[in-house]
Amino acid sequence: MKFPAQRLYSLSRTIHHLNTPCINSRKLHWNSAARPYSTFKRFSLRAAKPLPLKVEYYPYRSFILARLATRLLKIRYLVLGSAVGGGYTAKKTYDQWKEMMPDLTAYKWIIPDFIWDLDEHINFEKFKEIFSDAELAKLLPDFDKVGESLNQLKSLLSPGESLYNEVKGVYDLLLLLDSAEGSTTMKASDTQGFDSNGKQYKKVSDKDKAEQLQEELLRTQLKYQRILERLEKENKELRKQALQKDDKGIHLRKMKKSLIDLYSEVLDILSDYDSNYNTQDHLPRVVVVGDQSAGKTSVLEMIAQARIFPRGSGEMMTRAPVKVTLSEGPHHVAVFKDSSREFDLTKDEDLAALRNEIEIRMRNSLKEGQTVSPETISLSVKGPGLQRMVLVDLPGVISTVTSGMAADTKDTIFSISKAYMQNPNAIILCIQDGSVDAERSIVTDLVSQMDPQGRRTIFVLTKVDLAEKNLASPSRIQQIVEGKLFPMKALGYFAVVTGRGNTNEGIDSIKDYEGDFFQNSKLLKTGMLKAHQVTTKNLSLAVSDCFWKMVRESVEQQADAFKATRFNLETEWKNNYPRLRELDRNELYEKAKNEILDEVISLSQVTPKHWEEILQRKLWERVSTHVLENIYLPAAQSENSGTFNTTVDIKLKQWTDKQLPHKAVEVAWETLEDEFARFMSEHKGKDHDDIFDKLKQAVKDESIKRHKWNEQAEDSLRVIQHNALEDRSISDKQQWDAAIHFLEETLQARLRDTESIIRDMVGPNWQERWFYWKSQSKEQHIRSETKSELERLLKINEDHTAYLANDEVTTVRKNLEAKSVDVDTILIKDTWHQVYRKHFLKKSLHHCNLCRRGFHYYQRHFVDSELDCNNVILFWRIQRMLAITANTLRQQLTNTEVRRLEKNVKEVLEDFAEDDAKKVQLLTGRRVQLAEDLKRVREIQEKLEAFIEALHQEK
Repeated sequence: MKFPAQRLYSLSRTIHHLNTPCINSRKLHWNSAARPYSTFKRFSLRAAKPLPLKVEYYPYRSFILARLATRLLKIRYLVLGSAVGGGYTAKKTYDQWKEMMPDLTAYKWIIPDFIWDLDEHINFEKFKEIFSDAELAKLLPDFDKVGESLNQLKSLLSPGESLYNEVKGVYDLLLLLDSAEGSTTMKASDTQGFDSNGKQYKKVSDKDKAEQLQEELLRTQLKYQRILERLEKENKELRKQALQKDDKGIHLRKMKKSLIDLYSEVLDILSDYDSNYNTQDHLPRVVVVGDQSAGKTSVLEMIAQARIFPRGSGEMMTRAPVKVTLSEGPHHVAVFKDSSREFDLTKDEDLAALRNEIEIRMRNSLKEGQTVSPETISLSVKGPGLQRMVLVDLPGVISTVTSGMAADTKDTIFSISKAYMQNPNAIILCIQDGSVDAERSIVTDLVSQMDPQGRRTIFVLTKVDLAEKNLASPSRIQQIVEGKLFPMKALGYFAVVTGRGNTNEGIDSIKDYEGDFFQNSKLLKTGMLKAHQVTTKNLSLAVSDCFWKMVRESVEQQADAFKATRFNLETEWKNNYPRLRELDRNELYEKAKNEILDEVISLSQVTPKHWEEILQRKLWERVSTHVLENIYLPAAQSENSGTFNTTVDIKLKQWTDKQLPHKAVEVAWETLEDEFARFMSEHKGKDHDDIFDKLKQAVKDESIKRHKWNEQAEDSLRVIQHNALEDRSISDKQQWDAAIHFLEETLQARLRDTESIIRDMVGPNWQERWFYWKSQSKEQHIRSETKSELERLLKINEDHTAYLANDEVTTVRKNLEAKSVDVDTILIKDTWHQVYRKHFLKKSLHHCNLCRRGFHYYQRHFVDSELDCNNVILFWRIQRMLAITANTLRQQLTNTEVRRLEKNVKEVLEDFAEDDAKKVQLLTGRRVQLAEDLKRVREIQEKLEAFIEALHQEK
């Protein structure tokens, strides 16, 4: 059956839309009732109503894919919205819980860093396999005991909170009473009243009420103060135990320096810094000043909680400023800045040793003729419960210089005190002895001059127990602590008691005595003193607060000042030394040290030939005069060769036994010294730095001074030289010619020296007088005439001996007198010595020329020959001895002495490295000083920045 194509299309469209529900185009109103939707609830399925079949033509619209995409997008938005809403709610809940949790970041240091990395280094699965559940349970902590410990800790902390509320209430009551006493409007309206029954009774006046309340308040304060002291003591013990556990259990963790330690390091550097740019040290520290024996050292000991200073009765004990850095630590110990020894302040032996060490350091700092010294002794004291601060104990101010003191002691103490107090940020702790008349005080005038407004002064009245006992009018104490008696002003006034005057009394005993005194003192009961003005405990708290307040206000300004100084120094260096590194004195010393060691090593690279040539030449220069004058010349006076050889052998033996080995060792040592000096002073072109010249010279001199030649070298050298001089055999013509050459050189050199001496004796000859207009002196004329007479005598007898007979002296003198020349015997003999030497040397040179062909006769032992060449054999023996000695000394130098010298140089360099004064003396100049200042200023600035950062973190 066939249908037209148009009809088939219409039919297919009709069948396609037959069961498709019609979409209502009406939209729901915004407030129409909506059914709640949930992913867990679906709408019920309803049966679709059958639609009437209506066959007609519909235009083609493809909405199936669009409707499917719409359904999918709805589901995605629902899921995404649920996830976002749930995540936001969870985050908000987490933030609320996080805010309620305490901040434990401050205690993060309790757990060491390596604990977090244990799982990377320890395989816990293996432990689980090895141990059973029961064994593993034994290793776990007892959580019941842990809970009990936490409950106990909670019970300890809860009374402290209630106690704080009670003390706060008492403090508010005290403020109320103070305001009530000072008010002029509060007056009693009447003194009568009625009870509940209408009976009349007498009312208590406001004054009586105030006194009763004040007594009750005082009792309450003392009660709570005892409780606070007990709790502080327990807290101190707990902190000590915690710090000890930290010190023992977490020793692998790198400990950070405390805030006060950082600050103290800055002050130590500044104390040694001498600036040329007017960058003064204005960092705060607590300066303790007072009259001698006013008790300032005792106050400082109470703050440090240890008797650490030397004691004396009435005599000056503090002879130099002592900087004490107080900080908290697990153990009560003291350490000097330049020492690693710790003094345990809980032991009497260490306390005595510490006091003795401080006294020794004070006396060592004194220069000759001084009584006090401005050099600061730096000491650090750590212990549980100590207030963090830096104090400087100064020598006590005196009014009269007594016997045994330097004349300038008083002025020196004043200048030291002013130098510390003129710092605008220094806190002045003015100590006044309360047991003496206030009018006798010297320090108060000094303090008022340095701080007229009293903006940084804290006044402390000591020995209040004696003052209360001795003063007829206790109101003077009230006037003092209220600042009405002295013209000086102060931030605060305190009254303390530092013991009964017993030097062996302990700190705990003094604290108990101080507490008992103020508890029973009328000064507190009558209101002359307030509770916050008494005891060294309150004083230390107040000083510490004032100290840190001053530090926070001034440290950044000081850092900026050093930053400007650093810029100025760097600018000066760039302008003056643009191509040089900024090496400070220590770095320059290390550079010079390396150069010196390289130069010492260069000694081992000297060739053996060079050593032997130098040694042989210098040894001959040292012994040539002895050989000619004491050996050759006396032997040449002999009549035959046998006598000549015998004389030579005897002279050589005596010379070898006594002088020659020692002379050879001296020559070797001088040669080593000269070569070492040559390498040290040798310029290295552009790399040479003349700033090291003084240091190198000092190292060379000190090394040579310390070096000692091996004592056994002379004994072995004596045997070698003796054997060499015993050998008379000349093996070949070359050795013979070498001996003749050596003899000629020696004779010619000696002849030139002799002629020079004679020329100086007789003055210019006739040619010089005529052509150069020179003239003879009277003595030169006499010697010239004497020389002519002696030469005439030698012409008559050319074989004349070296000695002039007396009759010949007489003849010469008479001949000169005939020429009107007056001479004495000494002048004639002195002139004869030089004239004969010249004659002998010329004669020996002539004989040396004759011996050039004498080797043939030597081999035949000069048989049937009139030629005698014993002088050539002598000089051959001398020459061979020199060569063998030079070879032996060279071996000694290269094998032993150079290494020993290198060792000495290293020791000297190490000694110089530890001696700062020596380095300052040897490395000088503006370049060195500028580099030193740059290093110091940078170090100060870096430490100040580190301290400021730590200070901000602590806030």
